[in-house]
Amino acid sequence: MDRKNKNTPGKIFLTVFLSVVSVVYVMPIIIILINSFKSKTAISASPFSFPNADSFYGFKNYIEGMTFGNFPFWISVACSLFITVGGVFLILFCTSMSAWYISRVNSVFCKIVYYFCVFSMVVPFQMVMYTLSKTADTLKLNTPWGILIVYLGFGAGLAIFMFTGFVKSIPIEIEEAAGIDGAGPLRTFFGVVLPIMKPTFISVGILETMWIWNDYLLPYLVLDIKKFRTIPIHIQYLNGSYGQTDIGAIMALIVLSIIPIVIFYFACQKHIIEGVVAGAVKG
Repeated sequence: MDRKNKNTPGKIFLTVFLSVVSVVYVMPIIIILINSFKSKTAISASPFSFPNADSFYGFKNYIEGMTFGNFPFWISVACSLFITVGGVFLILFCTSMSAWYISRVNSVFCKIVYYFCVFSMVVPFQMVMYTLSKTADTLKLNTPWGILIVYLGFGAGLAIFMFTGFVKSIPIEIEEAAGIDGAGPLRTFFGVVLPIMKPTFISVGILETMWIWNDYLLPYLVLDIKKFRTIPIHIQYLNGSYGQTDIGAIMALIVLSIIPIVIFYFACQKHIIEGVVAGAVKG
């Protein structure tokens, strides 16, 4: 018998423990999905039970959630999509080139910029959110295209950290060969370095997409919510008269907001591990 395949008590305990942890993590999503098909009264009376003949509400919660109020849901979807795609593109485009320059130019200035980017990863958002909201209003960044600059600033730390670690693992001889062939800096980066950076490029893109799509606090502080709302902000405003909340419609819209990012994550999850491992070759 191969000892590597032997189920020891430690392995069995670890498997059971991780299975329980997985169920605990998935349970809130299951509860939200179940309640999205139940009436508001049934949700309040028995939130953990499955829908039955009396409590089943069909797709009415989804219809009510998308048609509630005077702010169309499709505008919130378009706003979230634009901010996510634009923010991720700007982060990847700017930070990949910055990380390459920082890694190849051994100067004090580059080292200071790198350590500032790393330091920004440990600064809590709550420490700067008041100053950020005031600055965004002053500079007129309270629009979907203005908030992209804000996301670039907050997303640059992690992206530069991962890109820099990966670029240091690329043999510089490859770039020197491109220079001998007459390639300039831009041609060397886009023609030689960028294709090699593909694993980390995809990995950073996935992580930034999940962050921006699900973000609530930053758009709420920066955007002019009378004109522009992302999906999380739209869900927060599903309130009826006298402070009543349509919990069924909220559950339905939460499910709709989760589905795209879950599909995106499962389709690209293998690239996350590849990118993280590739970026950890050298620090």
